[in-house]
Amino acid sequence: MKVKFGDDGLIPAVVIHAATGEVLTLAWMNAESLERTRSTGETWFWSRSRQMLWHKGETSGNTQAVVSIAKDCDDDALVVRVLPSGPACHLGTRSCWVTGGGGALTQLDDILRHRRTSMPEGSYSARLFADTNLRIKKIGEESAEFIHAALTGDDRQVAMEAADLLFHVAAVLHGRGLTMADALAVIEERARA
Repeated sequence: MKVKFGDDGLIPAVVIHAATGEVLTLAWMNAESLERTRSTGETWFWSRSRQMLWHKGETSGNTQAVVSIAKDCDDDALVVRVLPSGPACHLGTRSCWVTGGGGALTQLDDILRHRRTSMPEGSYSARLFADTNLRIKKIGEESAEFIHAALTGDDRQVAMEAADLLFHVAAVLHGRGLTMADALAVIEERARA
């Protein structure tokens, strides 16, 4: 991949979550970190503050598996699509962009993760997490309602039933310690096959 590094020998790399499209961080690469990223399949950057090469997750364990690297039309910026194994930000947050968000599915993952650990009283999600059979039963019910709406309902009803089904699918995933991001990562893998 031929890219144009700046006068300082660096190129900006926007790191995004491959499954959700969420912007995780903006980092910098030099020729060596770009080559290591490509050869190892995990992100490597150049730290401008420490003036050294660093492997993302080297100390935290929060590595980023690279799905793809693309350059912009001027060859002077990169987009690195990754599947992260933990928070991207050194502050421990999923993203360095505090006002950002990975869209509705990422927000749903965050809400369900919180509900599963806190189990707030009166929460429907907590009720689902307390009862595996209920979670599975709701998948059957919501699937049937989605199918019925798809055959006889208007577009709004179909969308509403799809949302209900997605919510309950997410609850089943979280009940098993998985997330919607895990399911979306499989879709990404299949798209590359």
